[in-house]
Amino acid sequence: MNLMRKITCAVACGFICNVALYAQDIQVQPRPQEMKVTGQLLTLPQQVQLVGLEQADTNAAGLLKELLQGRVSKKGFKVFIGEKGDKAVKKFARFVPKKAESYYLSIEKDKLVLVGSDERGTFYGMQTLNQLYKNGTLPQLTITDYPDIRFRGVVEGFYGKPWSFEDRVSQLKFYGFNKMNTYIYGPKDDPYHSCPNWRKPYPQKEAERMAELVRLAKSNKVDFVWAIHPGQDIKWNDEDRKLLLDKFESMYNLGVRSFAVFFDDISGEGTNAAKQAELLNYIDDNFVKVKKDVTPLVMCPTEYNKSWSNVAGGYLKTLGDKLNPSIQIMWTGDKVVADIHSDGMAWINGLIKRPAYIWWNFPVTDYVRDHLLMGPVYGNDTNIADMMSGFVSNPMEHAEASKIAIYGVADYTWNMEKYDSDDAWKRSLKAIMPISTEAFQVFATHNQDLGPNGHGYRRVESVEMKPVAERFLNAFQENGTYEKTDFTALEREFKKIISASDVLLRSKDNEALINDINPWIKQFGLLGQTGLVAMDLLRDLENSDKEGFKLDYSRLKELKEQTYELEAVNNRNPYQPGVKTGSLVMAPFVNNLFAQATERFNKQFGENLMVVFDYCPHTLESNISQLKSLPLQLQGKLVNLSPSNEVIKAGADAFVTINLVKPVRVRSVEFNAGKEDVLQWGELQYSVDGESWKPLTCEQEGELVKGKTASGSVKAVRFINKSGKPQEFYMRKFVLNI
Repeated sequence: MNLMRKITCAVACGFICNVALYAQDIQVQPRPQEMKVTGQLLTLPQQVQLVGLEQADTNAAGLLKELLQGRVSKKGFKVFIGEKGDKAVKKFARFVPKKAESYYLSIEKDKLVLVGSDERGTFYGMQTLNQLYKNGTLPQLTITDYPDIRFRGVVEGFYGKPWSFEDRVSQLKFYGFNKMNTYIYGPKDDPYHSCPNWRKPYPQKEAERMAELVRLAKSNKVDFVWAIHPGQDIKWNDEDRKLLLDKFESMYNLGVRSFAVFFDDISGEGTNAAKQAELLNYIDDNFVKVKKDVTPLVMCPTEYNKSWSNVAGGYLKTLGDKLNPSIQIMWTGDKVVADIHSDGMAWINGLIKRPAYIWWNFPVTDYVRDHLLMGPVYGNDTNIADMMSGFVSNPMEHAEASKIAIYGVADYTWNMEKYDSDDAWKRSLKAIMPISTEAFQVFATHNQDLGPNGHGYRRVESVEMKPVAERFLNAFQENGTYEKTDFTALEREFKKIISASDVLLRSKDNEALINDINPWIKQFGLLGQTGLVAMDLLRDLENSDKEGFKLDYSRLKELKEQTYELEAVNNRNPYQPGVKTGSLVMAPFVNNLFAQATERFNKQFGENLMVVFDYCPHTLESNISQLKSLPLQLQGKLVNLSPSNEVIKAGADAFVTINLVKPVRVRSVEFNAGKEDVLQWGELQYSVDGESWKPLTCEQEGELVKGKTASGSVKAVRFINKSGKPQEFYMRKFVLNI
């Protein structure tokens, strides 16, 4: 090989290596199907000629003009934009994938080409271009891109406080930026979506706001799917059928072009599969297909997960056989809250005879409202894109905080096989808190798990610190020693927690987010402070500093009081009130360490300081599968069973019992089964020994049953189905005042 060839090869190799390294720094959300970097960074000329703007999608064209503001000219660097079939981009059309919402983007030294398979494709290509454009520069590359899943987005379907208008505005813009095309409006606590007013049109002011959201959704290429939830009191007659169509017509007049009907979490006649199918087919035939511009109808079945499905009863098979093929059927997986896997998809698709439309119950917290779920999106199979028609995330009532998971869902549903949960999570934190990212990551790292809950769904949390905390506690419990490196790591982490809380509370980065989760950020700071003082207790023991230990013990107790006070006045919802943070690893570590250190101090110095440990000593017992995993909460004098949102199916001998750790005076009992006839088939009972039972003296006001015991001390209280046949009810409240 001669010298010139060696030089040429060296230059070529160097160029290739530089391009490869450069390519690693280019990040597009969601991750494109195919991206090839072809050269170094390109500085965009001052004069740019736009070709095809008049025919291209209006929203994409608007984004392009905004991006290149001040550079647009009648000559210069050419930018071609349009949809496949437009004259301006005809010669580039062969590069566009033959898929809906796809696009082709090419950036070269002398031109830029952006072609969409349709208007959404062009819009999504512009979102990619917006991300690539930085300070007047663009990378030279080609991107060939399309989504794996047809319908991708969010279902606002949680119980509790619905999102505000401002929340929804922010969300819809976020969906557009992240190439999500679906927003299903179905908040359970909107009375015009569900009972009692689903038959009535929205009042004028609310209707105007709805129309405004629909217009915003359209400009961001999002289907605003308005859902109705009529099943709890629907009558299978012509009158209700007409009222439902009239409601759809009123929403159509507001601009809605996508509709859903929910039959979830109901009981009674509304659960009849044949009647549901008949009604939905009527809507499909006489409304959806007649309108021509309405997207396929979506329905949520009553049996919406495998654990609740009675295959022998034929509910799902009836829907599969009788529903029009175009109607989408929603599904939450093997359980109400579950990750989605291929075997489960194959099971449900075989019954409903179409790909299921996934309603993923994450990061929703309506059953653990004292927690925030700020962790990554993981656990779903990445080879199931062809097995589903849609995938929507059910979020928290905290709209801004939900964006962490929504960002991950956008990435997962766009390019499933290349999805990297940890990478998407870290990018989401920067997208949501671009300035205070580091502090936000510390907070999110320790706020990911749900705590014990009725659905048994858990998440990892404090991943790096968990083995350190476990190793430290085990060593200290066994012989009172520990590794100095572990001590240093834990102390450093508590300092990071305090700093992160301070930074976030002062941050102007995303004020809507900070305002919404403010109590959790404050609680997080208190956790850091208690952790540091707990570590000081160990120093005191090591130095045999009796007075120092007592001072630090008092400091820690005072911090715990502040924690309780913060819980007592914030997030006082009737279901899971309070503010929990770091509940899987860091908070239990502090509590355990506090208790162990105090025990050692008492033994060493002959003192009798109270050993404090946070837990509920009382226990739950039930033969109802939906209830036996529900957590008990101890709030002052109240022993509270965490409520459930779903319909509870109770067998003929069903019971749910709260066992007290020891016999105590029970001043009163409150029980709400969501039924006014509950005392006709059920009974509240008490036991002084845990074996023999007597009925409580009860009175009922509406759905609320209030009971009193005739005994001085009580060991257990239970509700039992005494009718001898199965019953359905809602576990809305079961509280003992002791």
